[in-house]
This record gives sequence, C-alpha cells and structure tokens, in this order.
Amino acid sequence: MLLTFAAARTGVPPSTLDLEKLDAPLVAAFLDHLEHDRGNSIRTRNARLAAIHSLFRYAALAHPEHAQSISRVLAIPPKRFDRAVVSYLNDAEVEALLAACAQATWTGRRDHAMLLLAVQTGLRISELIALTPADLHLGAGAHVVCHGKGRKERTTPLTTGTRVVLRDWLAEHPADPTRALPPDGTVR
Repeated sequence: MLLTFAAARTGVPPSTLDLEKLDAPLVAAFLDHLEHDRGNSIRTRNARLAAIHSLFRYAALAHPEHAQSISRVLAIPPKRFDRAVVSYLNDAEVEALLAACAQATWTGRRDHAMLLLAVQTGLRISELIALTPADLHLGAGAHVVCHGKGRKERTTPLTTGTRVVLRDWLAEHPADPTRALPPDGTVR
C-alpha cells in the first residue's frame, strides 16, 4: 500500500522507486491517507507504521548511505488512542435476557441454559459451542472445562442454579460425551 501511495504521489513506478523518495514526509502523508481517506482506525494506522518501521530497520542495515532519511522515518511515533471500556450486563439486564427465553419449548430451554452458562462463566461464543458433555462436571464441585483461545484450558466453577439448569437440559436430550452439545435439538 505504501508503494502504491508513493507511486501515485511521486509519479514514479514502484519498480523504479528509490529509497530516497520514501522519506518521512511521504510516510507521514501515507499514514494520514490511511486515517482520513481510507477511514482506517488509529490501531490499523499504528500496525501499518510498525510494518514500515520494520522495513526501514532492515533498510538501515542494507543501505547505510540513507541513514539520515531512514532515521527520520523510524522517528515517526505511533498515535495514542483511547482504549474502549469493557462493559458488562447488570443483574437486571441478565434477568431480562434470561426471561426472554421461552422455556415452554426445547430451544427456549437450550437458549436459557447456554445464556446462563455464558453469563456465569464468561465463555466466548466459540468456546460455548465447542463444549461437550464431558466438559461439564455437574457433581460435587461443579465446574466447566473449556479449551479456549490460544489452546488454553480454563476451568470455571458453576453455581448450584446453573448446575441444576444444565443437568435438566442434558437429561432432556442426552448426547455422546465426546461430541459437541446438541445446539439444534438433535441427539448426536
């Protein structure tokens, strides 16, 4: 993207573009272009800048004759940005969400059980749908074991209420302990 931008800005094709043309003002203009014209976030801009810095660190070793120009590009700092505050549901919102599940139907009971499990444990959707009955330990010391992001295994305790709901749901539709929980009501 930088080479395409530089070629459009300088009128020189990327194949004949010299390192002298890729100076700090051009890189700064490219970064502004990413933010304002392409609508990229500051995080994306900073990621592109990190790639450019990596390229120019290599260029500093391969082309020491351009050290002054390269050092100016390497001096371009990443932009600061505000981190989003992680929000969560309060008790009333959780109760409203769980009450929305029509427990007269099997899918409503399934949704109630999965939402209750997700709210209590903080499982990601991918972790939730990958659970097997063998991952749910509903006896004394009830807990759920999930294999999450980065292949990390996580064990989370379950409250008595969640344990009862899950036990009832699994009793209604037993599944093979090594297969994913039946999300659509079919026994697997």
